[in-house]
Amino acid sequence: MRILLTGSKGQLAHCLRDRLPENWELIATDSSSLNITDAQAVKNMVHNFQPDVVVNAAAYTAVDKAEEQIDEAFAVNAGAVHHLASAAHEIHARFIHVSTDYVFDGSNKSAYRTTDAPNPQSVYGKSKLAGELLALSAHPEALIVRTSWLFSEYGNNFVKTMLRLAGERDSLSVVNDQTGNPTYAGDLAAAIIAVIEETEPRRGIYHYCGDKSVSWYEFAQAVFQTASRYIEGFKMPELKSVPGSEYPLPAPRPAYSVMDNHKIERDFGVKASDWQKALNDIMGKL
Repeated sequence: MRILLTGSKGQLAHCLRDRLPENWELIATDSSSLNITDAQAVKNMVHNFQPDVVVNAAAYTAVDKAEEQIDEAFAVNAGAVHHLASAAHEIHARFIHVSTDYVFDGSNKSAYRTTDAPNPQSVYGKSKLAGELLALSAHPEALIVRTSWLFSEYGNNFVKTMLRLAGERDSLSVVNDQTGNPTYAGDLAAAIIAVIEETEPRRGIYHYCGDKSVSWYEFAQAVFQTASRYIEGFKMPELKSVPGSEYPLPAPRPAYSVMDNHKIERDFGVKASDWQKALNDIMGKL
């Protein structure tokens, strides 16, 4: 199996490399080795390497900056996806693209299913939705995996930010009116590998995220409770629950972005991310 992986410096790509079967051949690229916004460069890479599967884990993820850097966000999250999907389709390679819960407006009262209509409210969300549509139009057999609230032992994420702030402050305020599913990037990586290993490839949109929904405040509580058990001398800060209105940001966030994992569990036999177990497993590595 030959895999072309983009976004190699990100959390998901690191976790994928840790878990890929040893007999699989991998080329992992980042922006310095492959400019995915350059259609010809993408075509050359794909045609030269001849991968069986292209996995796009690259993204413009600066949610607030995207409100001003609109062209940049769409170039990476939409245009580049089209280039990758088109090139993969030309050589009859499979294409797997990672998307986000931000394609939803957050108005649901129950978990979003893959059949629910997207309605992104931010430039980031709109650019990611555009990427999904372009992937499916350029490569009819493309598979989209939407995920949410990624964390891991790699890169920058909410868990690491909370631990850093806990070492700097005696008290922290965390928003309590945004609810979603934390997802361990290692579990998402394992799910993508299961998708690749499926002997009868499937297409379309799937959701993969954590098994328990929480607010950011509740997620922070879980982080600190876990840290107190695994990090010697950890001092738990006072944690205050506040509405998001106290921290206005340029880009709107979905108030409720819980997603339903049933479809990917049914089709590929993968379970939702047990993010609480993952927190315990990685805390000593942070």
